Amino acid sequence: MTEGGADGFRPPPYPYDRLDGARRAAAAHEGGVVDLSVGTPCDPPPPEVVATLSSSGAERGYPASVGSAAFREAAAGWMERRLGVRLPPSQVAACVGTKEFVATLPQWLHLRTPGRDTILHPAVAYPTYEMGAVLAGCRAVAVPVDDRWRLDLSAISEEDSARALALWVNSPGNPAGQIDDLVAAAEWGRRRGVPVFSDECYTEFTWDGPPRTILEAGAEGVVAVHSVSKRSNLAGVRAGFYAGDGDLVAYLSEVRKHAGFMVAGPVQAAAVVAWSDQSHVDDQRERYRSRLERFAKVLDAVGVPTPLPGGGFYLWAPAPDAGDGSPPAWSLTDRLAREGGVLVSPGEFYGAGGHIRVAMVAPDDRLELVARRLGVA
Repeated sequence: MTEGGADGFRPPPYPYDRLDGARRAAAAHEGGVVDLSVGTPCDPPPPEVVATLSSSGAERGYPASVGSAAFREAAAGWMERRLGVRLPPSQVAACVGTKEFVATLPQWLHLRTPGRDTILHPAVAYPTYEMGAVLAGCRAVAVPVDDRWRLDLSAISEEDSARALALWVNSPGNPAGQIDDLVAAAEWGRRRGVPVFSDECYTEFTWDGPPRTILEAGAEGVVAVHSVSKRSNLAGVRAGFYAGDGDLVAYLSEVRKHAGFMVAGPVQAAAVVAWSDQSHVDDQRERYRSRLERFAKVLDAVGVPTPLPGGGFYLWAPAPDAGDGSPPAWSLTDRLAREGGVLVSPGEFYGAGGHIRVAMVAPDDRLELVARRLGVA
C-alpha cells in the first residue's frame, strides 16, 4: 500500500490515476469515453435542494461543526422513517461527506485508545478503509470474505481483535454489492469491546430485501455512516452524517470540532431538504435498477456473465482469462476500453484482482452507445 524509507511516508499512486492508458484508448472512439470507473452520480439532484444552496442565508457565519439542529433533526427523522430506528439528534453529527470521516477516523480513535493500533476492514472493499489506517500510522488488517463477498467474522484472530480500534463494515458493499449480517457484526464488536463502524451509503439501493442499518441492533458500540452523495446525487456538496453510540459520537464530535471540520452552512440547509424528501430517491432507484439489469445483459453478450448485486449500483463482473498471461481484470479493462470506449475499474483496486467493477453512473443513452460499440443490440 505504501512506500517508506529515510524520507518517511510517500503515498502510493491514486488507484484511478492508473487508468490513464485505458482512458486514452476509450476516448479515441467517436463520442468519447463513457466513464463507468468511479461511482460519481450523473443524474440531477432535486431542484429544490439546489435552490436552497443559494437561498439559505447560512453563508455569512461559521456553521456548527456538529451540524445545525435542523440538519441533525432531519437526519434523525430520515433514519426513523426509512430505517425504523429512533435516535435523539444528540447522537447524530455532521461530516464533510463520508470519505473524510472514513480516512480520518483511525487517528481520532488511536488518540482515544493509544494501547490499540489496528483497523479491521473487509478484504474486498473501498480502499479508503485501509488508507485511513495507514495515514494514522496504524495497522490495517483485512478481514476475509466468503464466496458471496460477505465478511467472515470467524476469521478474525483474537490477537487482532485485542488490538482493534474499530471494525469497518460496508453493506450493501462496494464493490461487490453483498448484503452483510450487520446485527452479527454489532454483536461481534460488543463481545470484544471493539467499536463497529457501518458504512451504509448505498442502503437506499438495497435490492435484496428492505434497507438495513447496524442501528437495528441498538446503538451501543456502533456507529452508522450515511451520505447524500449517492442517495440524492449530491456528491459535489459533501454532506453526510454519523450516528449511533452516544459516547463515540460525542467524542468524535468534540475532536473534529477542534480540527475545524465543518459542513458549509448552505450545504447543511440543502441537506435538510434532501433528507426530508423520499420521492426523488424512489425515482433514482428505478434508474439504477434498470441500468444494472440492462448492462448485465450487455456484458453477458460479450462473454462476461455478470450477476446482479444484492445492493448498490455497481456490477461486479468476473474477468475471463485472456490466455496471454496478463492479469484478467486489467486485460478485460483494456479490452472494454478499446472495443467499447468504456472505462471500468479493475478489481485490484478493491482487493480482488479477478473482477472488474462497472458503475452505472452514465445516462441511458451513453450506456446504449457502449452497447452499440460492442455490437450488442
